[in-house]
Amino acid sequence: MRLRLCLGLVCLPLAACARKADIIVSGGMVWTGLSTGAPQRGAVALAGGNILAIGDSAQVGRYASPTTQWIQANGGLVLPGFTDGHTHFVDGGFQLASVDLRNAATPKEFIRRIKQYAQTLKPGDWITGGDWDHTLWAGQPLPRHEWIDSVTPSNPVFVNRVDGHEALANTAAMRAAAVTKDTPTPSGGEILRDPKTGDPLGIFKDRALDLIGRVIPEPSPAHRDSALARALAYAASLGVTATSHMSASWADLASYRRLEQAGRLTIRAALYLPLESWRAVAETVSRSGRGDDWVKIGGLKGYMDGSAGSRTAYFFEPYSDSAGYYGLLQHPEADMRRWIGSADSAGLQVTVHAIGDRANAFLLSIYDSVTRAHGPRDRRFRVEHAQHLRPQDISLFGKLGVIASMQPYHAIDDGRWVEHRIGPVRIKTTYAFRTLLDTGGKLAFGSDWTVAPLDPILGVYAAVTRRTLDGKNPNGWVPEQKISVGEALRAYTAGNAYATFDESKRGILAPGADADLVVLDRNLFALPSDSLDRARVRYTIVGGRVVYRR
Repeated sequence: MRLRLCLGLVCLPLAACARKADIIVSGGMVWTGLSTGAPQRGAVALAGGNILAIGDSAQVGRYASPTTQWIQANGGLVLPGFTDGHTHFVDGGFQLASVDLRNAATPKEFIRRIKQYAQTLKPGDWITGGDWDHTLWAGQPLPRHEWIDSVTPSNPVFVNRVDGHEALANTAAMRAAAVTKDTPTPSGGEILRDPKTGDPLGIFKDRALDLIGRVIPEPSPAHRDSALARALAYAASLGVTATSHMSASWADLASYRRLEQAGRLTIRAALYLPLESWRAVAETVSRSGRGDDWVKIGGLKGYMDGSAGSRTAYFFEPYSDSAGYYGLLQHPEADMRRWIGSADSAGLQVTVHAIGDRANAFLLSIYDSVTRAHGPRDRRFRVEHAQHLRPQDISLFGKLGVIASMQPYHAIDDGRWVEHRIGPVRIKTTYAFRTLLDTGGKLAFGSDWTVAPLDPILGVYAAVTRRTLDGKNPNGWVPEQKISVGEALRAYTAGNAYATFDESKRGILAPGADADLVVLDRNLFALPSDSLDRARVRYTIVGGRVVYRR
């Protein structure tokens, strides 16, 4: 269907017909996000932080004035700003300034990078972040504290695996946390120990991460604000105009609000605070409200299990490479039922991390029972990750109205090794994008940054091609779960807007909607699928303001 200016006139007050544009983006292919179909050549006019009109260049040109800023798309794709439906956004800002272990391909390189980074620090400074991935090490074991003790004698180290569900502590960190061989393993966690002596090896998983994490000094407000500012600039360069910030803290919320008040915020953020804190969140919302169009309390985030990479995702059948081991629940099922039920009674949106098929089945059962007990409401329960599903559970997302908040890059990353963990049968319904859509489920895509790269274009590439990072699946890993470019873009735009109750003003290009849009240097719909990852952002516009230009 050809874009026509009259579509804008229907949605705007008559007085807007005389309004002039602050910015006009022209000369490109416009994808409005209202459907998964192909874009049409056209232009978009922006005024006062909203979309004023969409149509062909001549029609939209009527809104120009001598002060209008013209942006030429040069044949590229104009589309709604990307929303990342699942980030740890402030942590990402800290990671941008910390040691990067993501592509350290050998233990030797792992050690070298930590040593080099430690040399830039003062004695006593902690080394955190890292995002190491031992699956790159060709069968090498998990790291141990002995690897790095000699190169970090004066700095406590607690560097996490890329999935965030296990981390390596050096001796200095364990000493600071008073962790010894006599320290009990917390419920929902795991401490790897020397089988002969019982001494901790330095690897802590899931709830055991808190044993070290609780003694890491909190960053000052100024340091947190600096981390957020770094994350904002990076996100703008990738076309990310909104995010759901998961597992956020009250300190994170305060940082967003400080930058908003200072006029420095370039992203819209919905923050999801810890599920077990539901009472404090409910009281805060009742007393002060959720927030505004830029920063708001989106709801609550909980955890059912861990991750497949750390062998802590919770399955019905044991891991194929760990006989008799099923993973673990981070919290007892009874606690999760109580917290979710209480949060729902308080009118808060609930979203919960679930990766293994058993964790997902338990969570869907809880959502169903809470819905039945409390009656109809537009609650929009979310499952974060929804990675490994039993065939019979996939259709429940559509039937129950549960949003599948998924991260497509994980599919092309995990696809390198996860079959060794769970076997050839269970992978058939892993990252089941196609089946979820076909059975009426709603997809909201994100990255899980810093677990995976923030770049949404890489996520689109992953969902469409499912070509694993090792190059061994050129036609796609579990290819029957591929989706189209339009479907992937919808999950990164309108799908995420729906997931945060913002679909009336965000995630689409339509007159009256927020003026959040991205201009890419090429039309994704016209590219071969294996070239999608070559597209780059030319302009990012948030609230009618250009926040990035290449």
